Amino acid sequence: MTELTGFGGLILLALGLWAIISTINSSASTGRKVLWCLIVFFLPLLGFILWLLFGPRARG
Repeated sequence: MTELTGFGGLILLALGLWAIISTINSSASTGRKVLWCLIVFFLPLLGFILWLLFGPRARG
C-alpha cells in the first residue's frame, strides 16, 4: 500500500474533506451521502476520483 506523507498527504486530506463536505451539503438521499462519505474516507485517492466523476455535488 502506498503511503502519502508530507505535502501530498495534506493535499489529499484537504480534497477528501472538500468531497465529504460537498456530499453532506448535496440534495442526495441520506443513504447515498453515507455511502459516498465512507468511500472517500476509506479509499482516499480512489474515492475522491470516483466522487469527482460520479458523486453528488453541493447545491449551487
